[in-house]
Amino acid sequence: MGKFNIPEHVYDVIIIGGGPAGLTAGLYVSRAGFRGLCIEGASTLSQITVTDHIENYPGIPEGINGFELIERFKKQALQFGLEILSSDVTSLQETRWGDTHGWKLTAGEASYEALAVICATGAFWRKLGVPGEDTFTGKGVSYCATCDGPLFRNREVVVVGGGDTAIQEALFLTNFSRKVTIIHRRDRLRATKILQKRAFAHSKIEFAWNSVVEEIWGKESVEKVKIRNVKSPGITAEIPAAGVFIFTGLTPKTEIIRGIADLDNGGYILVDAHMQTSAQGIFACGDCIKKRLRQVVTACGDGATAAFSAQLYIEEVKGESY
Repeated sequence: MGKFNIPEHVYDVIIIGGGPAGLTAGLYVSRAGFRGLCIEGASTLSQITVTDHIENYPGIPEGINGFELIERFKKQALQFGLEILSSDVTSLQETRWGDTHGWKLTAGEASYEALAVICATGAFWRKLGVPGEDTFTGKGVSYCATCDGPLFRNREVVVVGGGDTAIQEALFLTNFSRKVTIIHRRDRLRATKILQKRAFAHSKIEFAWNSVVEEIWGKESVEKVKIRNVKSPGITAEIPAAGVFIFTGLTPKTEIIRGIADLDNGGYILVDAHMQTSAQGIFACGDCIKKRLRQVVTACGDGATAAFSAQLYIEEVKGESY
């Protein structure tokens, strides 16, 4: 048994998720001298790994693909002593060692215990589920205009969706693309009036109303999109496009923490400015939390903040706070 009746096998911090937020948290935890374990998903990958080219991450002006960036994060965290395990966390529950509060996680056939948990489970864009979508993800199909928009300079693209995010991203894409066609299954937008006004007034934006995507087609990369009219199902059309940006909503991966910490109506984890959740000893960061901007750089900032907050919490638990 260790200090305050804490068994030797207990980690200081366990991080759930191996994306930019989770690995940054792991780097900061380990660099602070704490024993940390990062459990990255065995059956799911961080969204960033499928991004073909990231050119807006500070300090890498030449750009980098998502997989290589994650590998760099991982290598750096490992250098400071972070343990990384590839497995899917299936349960999270409270535990105690005498008077000391902690958490027990089950991943695969093993269980792990820690004083604090950082949830960095991320989120995923809802997919259309049409032929060609998976084939061309990273080769013309994108879920992030901020990430990939500049790759389509002077080319034609389509945006799928009619909410605030879809219209904001369509407007952003006009800075690069020659033409942006918004495909929406209804005859009016859900976006706020000011965004609608800007979109309707923009010379580069056109609309395909009452339409859904049936297929995304191309050879090496996206070349065109086949759409179907929902009011007249027999009517189809093809739209030439080098890029397809899909914004039909995000789904956070937060089932593991549901019922433990507070979530908003969309399933995102509610945190304060220090990345503290409503549950004792649980912090959260990255795309799984309620936030405004979802980028690699903001995920890293969240991860660093969550790690520092966890550090202060653990020092207090161990009676070592300054």
